[in-house]
Amino acid sequence: MGTLSIRMPDIGEGIAEAELVEWHVTPGDIVQEDQPLAAVMTDKATVEIPSPASGKVVWLGGEVGDSIAVKAELIRLEVEGEGNVSADAEPPVRAARAAKGESGTEDASPPAGPAAGPADNSPAGKSPAVKTPAAKLPTGETSPPAARPASRGRHTPSAALRPEGERPLATPSVRQRAREAGVDLRFVRGSGPAGRITHDDLSAHVEAGAPEGRPAHRRDGSVTEVKVVGLRRRIAERMQLSKRNIPHISIIEEVDVTGLEDLRAKLNAEGRGAAKLTLLPFLMKAIVRAVREQPALNALYDDEAGVVRQYGGVHIGIATQTPNGLMVPVVRHAEALTLREAAGELLRLAEAARDGSAVREELSGSTITITSLGPLGAIATTPIINHPEVAIVGVNRMQIRPFWDGTEFVPRKMMNISCSFDHRVIDGWDAAVFVQRLKTLLETPAMIFVEE
Repeated sequence: MGTLSIRMPDIGEGIAEAELVEWHVTPGDIVQEDQPLAAVMTDKATVEIPSPASGKVVWLGGEVGDSIAVKAELIRLEVEGEGNVSADAEPPVRAARAAKGESGTEDASPPAGPAAGPADNSPAGKSPAVKTPAAKLPTGETSPPAARPASRGRHTPSAALRPEGERPLATPSVRQRAREAGVDLRFVRGSGPAGRITHDDLSAHVEAGAPEGRPAHRRDGSVTEVKVVGLRRRIAERMQLSKRNIPHISIIEEVDVTGLEDLRAKLNAEGRGAAKLTLLPFLMKAIVRAVREQPALNALYDDEAGVVRQYGGVHIGIATQTPNGLMVPVVRHAEALTLREAAGELLRLAEAARDGSAVREELSGSTITITSLGPLGAIATTPIINHPEVAIVGVNRMQIRPFWDGTEFVPRKMMNISCSFDHRVIDGWDAAVFVQRLKTLLETPAMIFVEE
Protein backbone atom coordinates (compact mmCIF):
# COMPACT_ATOMS: atom_id res chain seq x y z
CA MET A 1 0.00 0.00 0.00
CA GLY A 2 1.12 3.58 -0.66
CA THR A 3 0.00 7.14 0.00
CA LEU A 4 -1.33 9.31 -2.83
CA SER A 5 -1.23 13.09 -2.33
CA ILE A 6 -3.85 15.04 -4.28
CA ARG A 7 -3.30 18.77 -4.67
CA MET A 8 -5.64 21.63 -5.50
CA PRO A 9 -5.67 21.69 -9.31
CA ASP A 10 -5.43 24.83 -11.42
CA ILE A 11 -9.13 25.49 -12.07
CA GLY A 12 -8.38 28.28 -14.54
CA GLU A 13 -9.57 31.90 -14.68
CA GLY A 14 -6.15 32.96 -13.37
CA ILE A 15 -7.07 32.18 -9.75
CA ALA A 16 -4.45 31.57 -7.06
CA GLU A 17 -6.73 29.94 -4.48
CA ALA A 18 -10.24 28.56 -4.01
CA GLU A 19 -12.57 28.44 -1.04
CA LEU A 20 -13.45 25.00 0.29
CA VAL A 21 -17.26 24.92 0.57
CA GLU A 22 -17.95 21.21 1.17
CA TRP A 23 -16.22 17.91 1.84
CA HIS A 24 -17.91 14.88 0.31
CA VAL A 25 -15.66 12.48 2.27
CA THR A 26 -14.24 12.02 5.76
CA PRO A 27 -11.10 10.22 6.97
CA GLY A 28 -11.65 6.48 6.79
CA ASP A 29 -14.01 6.61 3.81
CA ILE A 30 -13.36 4.32 0.86
CA VAL A 31 -13.59 6.24 -2.42
CA GLN A 32 -13.68 5.15 -6.03
CA GLU A 33 -11.97 6.73 -9.01
CA ASP A 34 -13.84 9.81 -10.30
CA GLN A 35 -15.89 10.03 -7.09
CA PRO A 36 -16.22 13.71 -6.00
CA LEU A 37 -14.02 14.49 -3.01
CA ALA A 38 -14.75 18.16 -2.35
CA ALA A 39 -16.54 21.22 -3.71
CA VAL A 40 -14.64 24.51 -4.03
CA MET A 41 -15.73 27.98 -5.09
CA THR A 42 -13.92 30.54 -7.22
CA ASP A 43 -15.57 33.90 -7.81
CA LYS A 44 -19.15 32.59 -7.57
CA ALA A 45 -18.52 29.41 -9.58
CA THR A 46 -18.64 26.12 -7.64
CA VAL A 47 -16.77 23.11 -9.03
CA GLU A 48 -16.16 19.61 -7.73
CA ILE A 49 -12.76 17.94 -7.36
CA PRO A 50 -12.90 14.24 -8.34
CA SER A 51 -10.60 11.50 -7.11
CA PRO A 52 -7.96 10.36 -9.65
CA ALA A 53 -7.80 6.89 -8.06
CA SER A 54 -9.57 4.48 -5.73
CA GLY A 55 -8.42 4.30 -2.12
CA LYS A 56 -9.03 5.14 1.52
CA VAL A 57 -9.11 8.73 2.81
CA VAL A 58 -6.41 9.21 5.44
CA TRP A 59 -6.06 13.01 5.70
CA LEU A 60 -7.95 16.17 4.76
CA GLY A 61 -6.10 19.41 4.02
CA GLY A 62 -8.60 21.95 5.30
CA GLU A 63 -11.95 22.77 6.82
CA VAL A 64 -15.06 24.19 5.16
CA GLY A 65 -14.49 27.92 4.73
CA ASP A 66 -10.71 27.65 4.30
CA SER A 67 -8.96 29.09 1.26
CA ILE A 68 -6.75 26.48 -0.39
CA ALA A 69 -3.98 27.68 -2.69
CA VAL A 70 -3.59 26.15 -6.15
CA LYS A 71 -1.08 23.24 -5.97
CA ALA A 72 -1.42 23.06 -2.16
CA GLU A 73 -2.11 19.59 -0.77
CA LEU A 74 -5.85 18.96 -0.54
CA ILE A 75 -6.26 15.33 0.50
CA ARG A 76 -4.35 12.08 0.96
CA LEU A 77 -5.49 8.59 0.00
CA GLU A 78 -4.12 5.18 0.90
CA VAL A 79 -3.94 3.36 -2.44
CA GLU A 80 -2.70 0.13 -3.97
CA GLY A 81 0.91 0.46 -5.10
CA GLU A 82 3.60 2.93 -4.06
CA GLY A 83 1.59 6.17 -4.27
CA ASN A 84 3.58 9.38 -4.55
CA VAL A 85 4.42 10.21 -0.89
CA SER A 86 6.78 8.38 1.45
CA ALA A 87 4.97 6.52 4.19
CA ASP A 88 6.49 8.57 7.04
CA ALA A 89 6.01 12.03 5.42
CA GLU A 90 4.05 14.48 7.55
CA PRO A 91 1.25 16.52 5.92
CA PRO A 92 2.39 20.13 5.38
CA VAL A 93 0.71 23.14 7.00
CA ARG A 94 -2.15 24.01 4.67
CA ALA A 95 -2.09 27.29 2.82
CA ALA A 96 -5.28 28.50 4.48
CA ARG A 97 -3.74 28.26 7.94
CA ALA A 98 -0.67 30.22 6.89
CA ALA A 99 -2.88 32.84 5.21
CA LYS A 100 -4.76 33.35 8.48
CA GLY A 101 -1.50 34.09 10.29
CA GLU A 102 -1.69 31.08 12.61
CA SER A 103 1.59 30.00 14.13
CA GLY A 104 3.16 26.66 13.34
CA THR A 105 6.56 25.09 13.07
CA GLU A 106 5.78 22.44 10.50
CA ASP A 107 7.46 22.57 7.13
CA ALA A 108 5.08 24.15 4.60
CA SER A 109 7.00 22.79 1.61
CA PRO A 110 5.58 19.95 -0.51
CA PRO A 111 5.99 16.48 1.00
CA ALA A 112 9.13 14.55 0.19
CA GLY A 113 9.06 11.80 -2.35
CA PRO A 114 10.11 11.07 -5.90
CA ALA A 115 6.83 12.35 -7.35
CA ALA A 116 5.91 15.16 -4.94
CA GLY A 117 6.04 17.90 -7.55
CA PRO A 118 2.89 19.92 -8.28
CA ALA A 119 2.15 17.95 -11.44
CA ASP A 120 2.30 14.56 -9.71
CA ASN A 121 -1.09 14.34 -8.04
CA SER A 122 -2.29 11.20 -9.76
CA PRO A 123 -0.76 7.88 -10.75
CA ALA A 124 -0.23 9.25 -14.28
CA GLY A 125 1.48 12.37 -12.94
CA LYS A 126 -1.41 14.69 -13.79
CA SER A 127 -3.72 16.81 -11.67
CA PRO A 128 -7.23 15.43 -11.30
CA ALA A 129 -9.69 16.87 -13.78
CA VAL A 130 -12.11 19.42 -12.38
CA LYS A 131 -15.76 18.63 -13.03
CA THR A 132 -17.69 21.77 -13.87
CA PRO A 133 -21.50 21.90 -13.79
CA ALA A 134 -23.10 20.43 -16.89
CA ALA A 135 -25.93 21.87 -18.95
CA LYS A 136 -29.25 22.26 -17.15
CA LEU A 137 -31.35 19.13 -16.91
CA PRO A 138 -34.82 18.53 -15.52
CA THR A 139 -35.19 19.02 -11.73
CA GLY A 140 -31.81 20.70 -11.63
CA GLU A 141 -29.80 17.48 -12.18
CA THR A 142 -26.21 17.79 -13.34
CA SER A 143 -25.67 14.17 -14.36
CA PRO A 144 -26.53 13.03 -17.91
CA PRO A 145 -29.55 10.81 -18.44
CA ALA A 146 -27.33 7.82 -19.19
CA ALA A 147 -25.98 7.91 -15.65
CA ARG A 148 -29.41 7.46 -14.08
CA PRO A 149 -30.50 4.08 -12.70
CA ALA A 150 -32.46 1.93 -15.13
CA SER A 151 -35.35 1.71 -12.70
CA ARG A 152 -36.38 3.19 -9.39
CA GLY A 153 -37.71 1.03 -6.63
CA ARG A 154 -40.26 2.60 -4.28
CA HIS A 155 -39.50 2.18 -0.63
CA THR A 156 -41.03 3.43 2.58
CA PRO A 157 -38.85 5.48 4.94
CA SER A 158 -38.26 3.62 8.18
CA ALA A 159 -35.13 3.32 10.28
CA ALA A 160 -32.05 5.36 9.36
CA LEU A 161 -29.82 3.60 6.82
CA ARG A 162 -26.71 5.19 8.31
CA PRO A 163 -25.55 5.48 11.92
CA GLU A 164 -25.68 8.78 13.77
CA GLY A 165 -22.76 10.99 12.73
CA GLU A 166 -22.13 9.31 9.37
CA ARG A 167 -22.46 11.92 6.62
CA PRO A 168 -24.42 10.77 3.54
CA LEU A 169 -22.72 11.35 0.20
CA ALA A 170 -24.63 13.90 -1.91
CA THR A 171 -23.98 16.96 -4.05
CA PRO A 172 -24.82 20.48 -2.78
CA SER A 173 -27.89 20.64 -5.06
CA VAL A 174 -29.25 17.36 -3.65
CA ARG A 175 -28.69 18.58 -0.09
CA GLN A 176 -30.49 21.82 -0.94
CA ARG A 177 -33.51 19.91 -2.29
CA ALA A 178 -33.51 17.68 0.78
CA ARG A 179 -33.51 20.67 3.13
CA GLU A 180 -36.38 22.29 1.24
CA ALA A 181 -38.37 19.01 1.35
CA GLY A 182 -37.59 18.36 5.02
CA VAL A 183 -35.86 15.07 4.20
CA ASP A 184 -33.14 13.58 6.41
CA LEU A 185 -30.63 12.11 3.94
CA ARG A 186 -29.67 9.41 6.46
CA PHE A 187 -32.96 7.74 5.51
CA VAL A 188 -32.35 7.87 1.72
CA ARG A 189 -30.80 4.97 -0.19
CA GLY A 190 -28.04 6.05 -2.57
CA SER A 191 -27.60 4.36 -5.95
CA GLY A 192 -24.51 6.31 -7.02
CA PRO A 193 -20.83 5.40 -6.60
CA ALA A 194 -19.98 4.57 -2.96
CA GLY A 195 -23.67 4.97 -2.05
CA ARG A 196 -23.88 8.55 -3.31
CA ILE A 197 -27.45 9.94 -3.22
CA THR A 198 -28.70 11.25 -6.57
CA HIS A 199 -31.67 13.44 -7.47
CA ASP A 200 -33.52 10.30 -8.60
CA ASP A 201 -32.88 8.65 -5.22
CA LEU A 202 -34.27 11.69 -3.41
CA SER A 203 -37.33 11.84 -5.69
CA ALA A 204 -38.02 8.13 -5.17
CA HIS A 205 -37.76 8.55 -1.39
CA VAL A 206 -40.22 11.45 -1.37
CA GLU A 207 -42.67 9.64 -3.67
CA ALA A 208 -42.53 6.52 -1.52
CA GLY A 209 -43.82 8.22 1.59
CA ALA A 210 -43.81 11.32 3.79
CA PRO A 211 -40.34 12.66 4.64
CA GLU A 212 -38.98 11.92 8.08
CA GLY A 213 -39.71 14.79 10.42
CA ARG A 214 -40.17 15.76 14.05
CA PRO A 215 -43.46 14.94 15.79
CA ALA A 216 -45.76 17.95 15.97
CA HIS A 217 -46.36 19.97 19.15
CA ARG A 218 -43.09 18.97 20.78
CA ARG A 219 -40.67 21.48 22.24
CA ASP A 220 -37.58 21.96 20.13
CA GLY A 221 -34.56 23.27 21.99
CA SER A 222 -32.07 22.60 19.22
CA VAL A 223 -29.64 25.22 17.97
CA THR A 224 -28.10 24.82 14.55
CA GLU A 225 -24.91 26.67 13.69
CA VAL A 226 -24.56 27.38 9.97
CA LYS A 227 -21.11 28.52 8.94
CA VAL A 228 -21.27 31.38 6.45
CA VAL A 229 -19.07 30.15 3.61
CA GLY A 230 -18.92 30.10 -0.16
CA LEU A 231 -21.33 32.26 -2.09
CA ARG A 232 -23.24 33.27 1.05
CA ARG A 233 -20.06 34.70 2.56
CA ARG A 234 -19.26 36.58 -0.65
CA ILE A 235 -22.77 38.03 -0.69
CA ALA A 236 -22.37 39.11 2.92
CA GLU A 237 -19.04 40.78 2.20
CA ARG A 238 -20.46 42.62 -0.83
CA MET A 239 -23.51 43.85 1.10
CA GLN A 240 -21.35 45.03 3.99
CA LEU A 241 -19.02 46.84 1.60
CA SER A 242 -21.93 48.60 -0.10
CA LYS A 243 -23.66 49.70 3.10
CA ARG A 244 -20.42 50.74 4.80
CA ASN A 245 -18.99 52.76 1.90
CA ILE A 246 -22.05 54.11 0.08
CA PRO A 247 -24.43 56.70 1.58
CA HIS A 248 -27.70 55.63 -0.04
CA ILE A 249 -30.54 57.87 -1.11
CA SER A 250 -33.70 56.05 -2.22
CA ILE A 251 -36.63 57.36 -4.25
CA ILE A 252 -39.90 55.43 -4.63
CA GLU A 253 -42.32 56.35 -7.39
CA GLU A 254 -45.71 54.98 -8.48
CA VAL A 255 -45.98 54.00 -12.14
CA ASP A 256 -49.11 53.24 -14.20
CA VAL A 257 -48.07 50.27 -16.33
CA THR A 258 -51.50 49.51 -17.81
CA GLY A 259 -50.44 50.55 -21.32
CA LEU A 260 -47.14 48.70 -21.08
CA GLU A 261 -48.88 45.51 -19.94
CA ASP A 262 -51.35 45.75 -22.83
CA LEU A 263 -48.47 46.15 -25.28
CA ARG A 264 -46.57 43.26 -23.70
CA ALA A 265 -49.62 40.97 -23.93
CA LYS A 266 -50.12 41.81 -27.62
CA LEU A 267 -46.46 41.20 -28.48
CA ASN A 268 -46.50 37.85 -26.66
CA ALA A 269 -49.72 36.90 -28.47
CA GLU A 270 -47.92 37.33 -31.78
CA GLY A 271 -45.62 34.52 -30.71
CA ARG A 272 -42.53 35.89 -32.44
CA GLY A 273 -39.24 34.99 -30.79
CA ALA A 274 -38.40 32.14 -28.45
CA ALA A 275 -38.29 34.21 -25.27
CA LYS A 276 -41.51 35.39 -23.67
CA LEU A 277 -41.52 39.10 -22.96
CA THR A 278 -41.66 40.05 -19.29
CA LEU A 279 -41.60 43.56 -17.88
CA LEU A 280 -37.80 43.51 -17.41
CA PRO A 281 -36.78 43.86 -21.10
CA PHE A 282 -38.98 46.99 -21.33
CA LEU A 283 -37.35 48.36 -18.18
CA MET A 284 -33.91 47.61 -19.59
CA LYS A 285 -34.68 49.57 -22.75
CA ALA A 286 -36.12 52.41 -20.65
CA ILE A 287 -32.91 52.54 -18.59
CA VAL A 288 -30.87 52.72 -21.81
CA ARG A 289 -32.88 55.78 -22.89
CA ALA A 290 -32.72 57.40 -19.44
CA VAL A 291 -28.95 57.07 -18.95
CA ARG A 292 -28.36 58.39 -22.45
CA GLU A 293 -29.65 61.70 -21.08
CA GLN A 294 -27.92 61.25 -17.70
CA PRO A 295 -24.63 59.38 -18.27
CA ALA A 296 -23.57 59.99 -14.64
CA LEU A 297 -26.02 57.23 -13.63
CA ASN A 298 -24.35 54.60 -15.85
CA ALA A 299 -21.06 54.71 -14.01
CA LEU A 300 -18.71 53.17 -11.46
CA TYR A 301 -17.18 55.12 -8.57
CA ASP A 302 -13.58 54.29 -7.65
CA ASP A 303 -13.52 55.14 -3.94
CA GLU A 304 -9.75 55.06 -3.56
CA ALA A 305 -8.88 57.04 -6.68
CA GLY A 306 -11.80 59.45 -6.26
CA VAL A 307 -12.79 58.95 -9.91
CA VAL A 308 -16.21 58.35 -11.48
CA ARG A 309 -15.96 56.34 -14.71
CA GLN A 310 -18.95 56.92 -16.98
CA TYR A 311 -19.57 54.24 -19.59
CA GLY A 312 -21.03 54.56 -23.07
CA GLY A 313 -22.06 50.92 -23.10
CA VAL A 314 -24.98 50.04 -20.82
CA HIS A 315 -24.16 46.75 -19.05
CA ILE A 316 -27.18 45.89 -16.92
CA GLY A 317 -26.81 43.52 -13.99
CA ILE A 318 -29.92 41.47 -13.20
CA ALA A 319 -30.10 40.36 -9.56
CA THR A 320 -31.11 36.68 -9.77
CA GLN A 321 -32.02 34.32 -6.94
CA THR A 322 -30.45 30.89 -7.37
CA PRO A 323 -30.45 27.73 -5.20
CA ASN A 324 -27.02 28.77 -3.94
CA GLY A 325 -27.80 32.44 -3.27
CA LEU A 326 -28.04 35.78 -5.03
CA MET A 327 -26.08 36.22 -8.27
CA VAL A 328 -25.94 39.15 -10.70
CA PRO A 329 -25.51 38.01 -14.32
CA VAL A 330 -24.85 40.88 -16.72
CA VAL A 331 -26.61 41.71 -19.99
CA ARG A 332 -23.83 43.47 -21.87
CA HIS A 333 -24.39 46.34 -24.30
CA ALA A 334 -28.13 46.54 -23.74
CA GLU A 335 -28.09 49.66 -25.91
CA ALA A 336 -27.35 47.46 -28.94
CA LEU A 337 -30.10 44.88 -28.30
CA THR A 338 -33.65 44.82 -29.59
CA LEU A 339 -36.46 44.17 -27.13
CA ARG A 340 -36.65 40.47 -27.99
CA GLU A 341 -32.87 40.10 -28.04
CA ALA A 342 -32.76 41.60 -24.55
CA ALA A 343 -35.46 39.16 -23.42
CA GLY A 344 -33.56 36.19 -24.88
CA GLU A 345 -30.26 37.20 -23.31
CA LEU A 346 -31.97 37.81 -19.98
CA LEU A 347 -33.51 34.32 -20.04
CA ARG A 348 -30.23 32.67 -21.05
CA LEU A 349 -28.21 34.35 -18.30
CA ALA A 350 -30.80 33.68 -15.59
CA GLU A 351 -30.84 29.97 -16.45
CA ALA A 352 -27.02 29.84 -16.53
CA ALA A 353 -26.84 31.47 -13.10
CA ARG A 354 -29.38 29.05 -11.62
CA ASP A 355 -27.86 25.86 -13.02
CA GLY A 356 -24.30 26.93 -12.20
CA SER A 357 -23.02 27.10 -15.79
CA ALA A 358 -22.49 30.89 -15.89
CA VAL A 359 -18.86 31.84 -16.49
CA ARG A 360 -16.94 34.57 -14.72
CA GLU A 361 -17.37 37.11 -17.53
CA GLU A 362 -21.15 36.72 -17.33
CA LEU A 363 -21.18 37.52 -13.62
CA SER A 364 -19.15 40.73 -13.59
CA GLY A 365 -18.78 44.07 -15.36
CA SER A 366 -22.22 45.64 -14.78
CA THR A 367 -22.60 49.44 -14.80
CA ILE A 368 -26.15 49.62 -13.38
CA THR A 369 -28.36 46.94 -11.82
CA ILE A 370 -32.03 45.90 -11.78
CA THR A 371 -33.44 43.99 -8.82
CA SER A 372 -36.91 42.45 -8.70
CA LEU A 373 -38.76 40.14 -6.34
CA GLY A 374 -41.47 39.50 -8.93
CA PRO A 375 -44.92 38.63 -7.54
CA LEU A 376 -43.38 38.30 -4.05
CA GLY A 377 -42.32 41.94 -4.11
CA ALA A 378 -43.72 44.35 -1.56
CA ILE A 379 -45.26 47.78 -2.05
CA ALA A 380 -41.81 49.35 -1.75
CA THR A 381 -38.22 48.31 -1.14
CA THR A 382 -34.89 50.08 -0.54
CA PRO A 383 -32.39 48.30 -2.82
CA ILE A 384 -28.70 48.17 -1.86
CA ILE A 385 -26.38 49.44 -4.59
CA ASN A 386 -24.14 46.88 -6.27
CA HIS A 387 -20.72 48.35 -5.41
CA PRO A 388 -18.96 50.12 -7.18
CA GLU A 389 -22.01 51.17 -9.23
CA VAL A 390 -23.83 54.39 -8.37
CA ALA A 391 -27.46 53.42 -9.05
CA ILE A 392 -29.84 50.48 -8.80
CA VAL A 393 -33.47 50.16 -9.99
CA GLY A 394 -35.87 48.02 -7.96
CA VAL A 395 -39.14 46.59 -9.28
CA ASN A 396 -42.00 46.07 -6.83
CA ARG A 397 -45.22 44.08 -7.01
CA MET A 398 -47.74 45.01 -9.69
CA GLN A 399 -51.40 45.23 -8.66
CA ILE A 400 -54.68 46.74 -9.80
CA ARG A 401 -55.50 49.90 -7.85
CA PRO A 402 -58.18 52.60 -8.15
CA PHE A 403 -56.82 55.61 -10.03
CA TRP A 404 -58.45 59.04 -10.22
CA ASP A 405 -58.48 60.18 -13.86
CA GLY A 406 -59.94 63.61 -13.13
CA THR A 407 -63.61 62.63 -13.23
CA GLU A 408 -63.83 59.18 -11.65
CA PHE A 409 -61.86 56.30 -10.18
CA VAL A 410 -60.84 53.67 -12.73
CA PRO A 411 -58.94 50.39 -12.25
CA ARG A 412 -55.33 50.63 -13.44
CA LYS A 413 -52.32 48.32 -13.22
CA MET A 414 -49.95 50.12 -10.89
CA MET A 415 -46.40 49.31 -9.82
CA ASN A 416 -43.87 51.12 -7.64
CA ILE A 417 -40.24 51.42 -8.64
CA SER A 418 -37.64 51.88 -5.90
CA CYS A 419 -34.33 53.39 -6.97
CA SER A 420 -31.23 53.90 -4.80
CA PHE A 421 -28.29 56.18 -5.60
CA ASP A 422 -24.79 56.87 -4.30
CA HIS A 423 -25.34 60.28 -2.69
CA ARG A 424 -21.61 61.03 -2.78
CA VAL A 425 -21.71 61.52 -6.55
CA ILE A 426 -25.45 61.69 -7.40
CA ASP A 427 -27.44 64.67 -6.14
CA GLY A 428 -31.06 64.26 -5.08
CA TRP A 429 -32.27 66.41 -7.98
CA ASP A 430 -30.47 64.29 -10.58
CA ALA A 431 -31.80 61.13 -8.95
CA ALA A 432 -35.36 62.51 -9.08
CA VAL A 433 -34.98 63.48 -12.74
CA PHE A 434 -33.83 59.94 -13.57
CA VAL A 435 -36.77 58.35 -11.73
CA GLN A 436 -39.29 60.65 -13.42
CA ARG A 437 -37.78 59.85 -16.81
CA LEU A 438 -38.20 56.12 -16.15
CA LYS A 439 -41.79 56.74 -15.05
CA THR A 440 -42.59 58.64 -18.26
CA LEU A 441 -41.04 55.97 -20.49
CA LEU A 442 -42.82 53.10 -18.74
CA GLU A 443 -46.19 54.87 -18.74
CA THR A 444 -45.81 55.76 -22.43
CA PRO A 445 -43.95 52.69 -23.77
CA ALA A 446 -44.00 53.90 -27.39
CA MET A 447 -41.43 56.54 -26.36
CA ILE A 448 -38.96 53.74 -25.54
CA PHE A 449 -38.75 52.80 -29.20
CA VAL A 450 -38.91 56.24 -30.81
CA GLU A 451 -35.51 57.32 -32.09
CA GLU A 452 -34.91 61.04 -31.77
